[in-house]
This record gives sequence, C-alpha cells and structure tokens, in this order.
Amino acid sequence: MFRLDNKNALITGGASGIGLSISKAFAKQGANVHILELNAENGQKAVAELADLGYKVTAHVVDVSKQKDVIAVVEQIAASEKIDILVNNAGIAHIGRAHTTKEEDFDRVLNVNVKGVYNCLYATIPHMIAGGGGVILNVASIAATVGIPDRFAYSATKGAIYTMTISVARDYLDENIRCNSISPARVHTPFVDGYLAKNYPGREQEMFEELSKTQPIGRMGKPDEIAALAVYLCSEEAAFITGADYIIDGGFVRLK
Repeated sequence: MFRLDNKNALITGGASGIGLSISKAFAKQGANVHILELNAENGQKAVAELADLGYKVTAHVVDVSKQKDVIAVVEQIAASEKIDILVNNAGIAHIGRAHTTKEEDFDRVLNVNVKGVYNCLYATIPHMIAGGGGVILNVASIAATVGIPDRFAYSATKGAIYTMTISVARDYLDENIRCNSISPARVHTPFVDGYLAKNYPGREQEMFEELSKTQPIGRMGKPDEIAALAVYLCSEEAAFITGADYIIDGGFVRLK
C-alpha cells in the first residue's frame, strides 16, 4: 500500500525541512523525485544524502517566484517524463502584525508562498491534463484558519493556499486531477532552531519546550510525520480524496 512506483514527482523546497522528508518518503515509496530548490548547495546535499540511501533524485535550481524559470524547468522535465505529482511545499515565514509588516516583506512572502504556488500550478497542470491526470498537494498551515500571533503576512499566504486548493480541485475534476492540502501546526525543523537561536539566545531549550507545549499532544510535529501524510494523499489509496485540507497539528486547532 501507498506505493508511488513509476510516478514522477516534483517537490518544491524539497531539499530541507519538511520538503526533504517528503523527498525521502516519496523516493522510498518508489517515486522518481525532482527537487525544485532555490539553494543549489542544499539541492546537491539532498541528492547526495538520498543517493547514500540508495535513491536516485534530481535537483533543479529554480526560484518559484519567477514564472519563466519555473516554466523552463517544468518543460525540461516534461520533455522526457510524464508529470504525475506536484507538491507545492516551498515557502518562507515572516514575523509581524499588520502595522509592523513592511511592504517589501509582505511582497516577498506573497511572491514565494502564493505566486510561487500559482507559478508551479500554471506550469504543471497543462502537462497533467495532457498525461491524463495527476495529483497536486499544497502545504498550507493551521495559520490559514486559526489566529496565530504575529504572523499577519504568513497567515494571509497560507489562507490563499487553502482556497487555491479548493479552486483547483473543483476546476480540474473532469481532467482527473486531484488537489488537496496539508495544514501542519509547529513542526521541528532547522527553521525552528534558527528562530530560537536568533530571538532567544541562551534560552533556546526553555523556549523550545514552551512552544512544544502549545500543541495539546505535548510536542512539535516531526517532518517525517508530515511526509507520511503526503505519501498517502498522493497515493492511489487516496483516489477518492480531493478538495480537502488535512490538519496535522497534535490537537492544536480543536483540543486547545
């Protein structure tokens, strides 16, 4: 069950954090993985790490906020392979309220988190239609539907991803394209460690435990747990699921 054999998958931001775990999980389940990554060094590290595990993965350097660049990479891949799966995982965060968020920061987060998803959809969907269908998975957040302090721009973008998911799912029913999203709460990634080191020097462990306790289950999520859900939603076992958002949050939304 949950195999992805002979499936060609594009994973944006697939070289670090949750994206890297998704890349590993997809490769383990038999997918041919293409990592679309802004940071060339991270992309090559991911390829080497997965090669050591016995998996063949290809990394492509691309800025998802640049439509021409995205189209070029997708066309290159589609020239030799059918595109079966797109995982829109690439994203950036921003801390701030409405009146403290500068225009350039708002634009930067919007360009990556929203326009980046749009660009990948725009470039990939025509190839899925030509190939008889496909699966799209967008990484949203509980911030799309729950008020998170100091996350104005980030929440706005994740709300957009949530509604884009529903729109795409509805529009492409007849083309055999499924589209769902995942909404994690806090997940322990290098981003969290960097955030704590920058904002709470000397108090990293204390603040890590405090943030962990905001999830009723008592800890942060693990990237591998998010990846496991991604595998399921992109597998044939989930063929009856489209237009859905899956909360994976340790009880944060409904048990607080």
